Amino acid sequence: QVQLIESGGGLVQAGGSLRLSCAPSGRTFSTYAMAWFRQAPGKEREFVSAISWSGGSTHYADSVKGRFTISRDNGKNTVYLQMNNLKPEDTAVYYCAATTTFYYRDSSSGEYDYWGQGTQVTVSS
Repeated sequence: QVQLIESGGGLVQAGGSLRLSCAPSGRTFSTYAMAWFRQAPGKEREFVSAISWSGGSTHYADSVKGRFTISRDNGKNTVYLQMNNLKPEDTAVYYCAATTTFYYRDSSSGEYDYWGQGTQVTVSS
């Protein structure tokens, strides 16, 4: 069974940093575009960032542009989300997702085929 496993979430003060990791199990995702989404309590799941299979193309939601950086290491079959200057409004469960197509826009959750279980990020003010 294919799984995406996120790690690296936690509690951090505003202005702090966290790095999330996503490591698939069951297969390699080196030819897949990968993305991060997040969902805050009472809100819909929203796009955060995406990266092409090669890592040569990335896209960010306006709300995180300049603060978050997505990257991948295909040799380690791992995708990362470096989050700097965190704000209380970044508090959410963060999900890793995979799809065969990289989109040069804010993509929707329905466009992704594989999902992780999520990791909680809490930013205190």
